[in-house]
Amino acid sequence: MYLTMNRFKVKAGHEAEFEEVWKTRDSHLKSVPGFVAFHLLKGPERDGHTLYASHTAWESEQAFTAWTKSEAFRAAHAGAGAHKEMYDGPPELEIFESVQSLS
Repeated sequence: MYLTMNRFKVKAGHEAEFEEVWKTRDSHLKSVPGFVAFHLLKGPERDGHTLYASHTAWESEQAFTAWTKSEAFRAAHAGAGAHKEMYDGPPELEIFESVQSLS
């Protein structure tokens, strides 16, 4: 399992707008080989922003890397810079490789 996480600091008052952008965008992920799951998580409010995290699970690092070089990736991120007023800084990408899995 390979997990990528983007952490977003959304300015106070823009939470509903941010969530709507994510809920209505076409991520193209379901058609991508190696894609396992996606979750958008809402975290705590602090210092004038609300923390959000998008988690994307992949079968492997190779599947994730292939997606980042694909047309599906470009299409999913085509309008990414259109809502800068919502953010308190750029997203922070974090990547994790599974060392243990329980189910």
